[in-house]
Amino acid sequence: MKRVLILDLDNTIYPVSSIADHLFNKLFKLIDENLGEADRQAAQKAKEELTRRPYQHVADEFGFSDELKQQGMQMLSNIRFEEPMYPYEQYNYLRQIPIDKFLVTTGFTKLQMSKVEMLNIGGDFKQVYVVDPEQSNLTKKDIFRKIMQENGYATEEVLVIGDDPKSEIKAAIELGIDTFLFDPMDRYPDADVTYRAAHYGDVAEIVMK
Repeated sequence: MKRVLILDLDNTIYPVSSIADHLFNKLFKLIDENLGEADRQAAQKAKEELTRRPYQHVADEFGFSDELKQQGMQMLSNIRFEEPMYPYEQYNYLRQIPIDKFLVTTGFTKLQMSKVEMLNIGGDFKQVYVVDPEQSNLTKKDIFRKIMQENGYATEEVLVIGDDPKSEIKAAIELGIDTFLFDPMDRYPDADVTYRAAHYGDVAEIVMK
C-alpha cells in the first residue's frame, strides 16, 4: 500500500497547451526572430518542446545563442501567470485519494508558484517544491530522496506520477520508486515504467495494492 503520491505539475495536473500562447507569446516571437529565418523547422520544434520541458534544457538542445538564452531566461524568471487556469478534470481522481501528496516541479520559482496559485491546488499538497536550476543544483531525484528521508516513507510506499520519462519518471526509477506515467497522447508507448495510462481512474486502486 502507498502512503504518498509525488506529482509533477506541467502536463500532469494541467495541460500547458491551455496557457502556452499567452504565457510564451513574447518568447515565441523572440525565438522566431532569432531562429526562424535560418531554420524555421528548428524554431517550431523548440517552441513545441517549451510546452513540455524546462527552458534551459530546450535552449541548450537547440543551440540558442548566449544572448537569446539570457533574454529568454530574464523574460521567464520575472513573470507570474495571472490568468485563469484549470486542472485536468480527471485530476479530481488524485485529489480524492486520502494519502499524503507532494508537488515537485521544475522551472522558474516565481512562475511555477503563480501556476499553483491560479490552479488553486496548493492546499492539496503537504509541501510544494520548485526545482529551479537558477537557484540551486538540486534535482528532482534529490527532492524525492529528501521527501522520503524527512517523512519516513519507505521506497515501496511512494508513487511518483508524471508525464516525462526523462524527468520525474527517470529520477524515481533511479531511486527504486514505483512510477505512473500519464500519457494521454500515447507519446511513450515503450517507456520503462511501473504503470502507464491515459487516465487517472486507476490510481486509487494502485495505491491500495
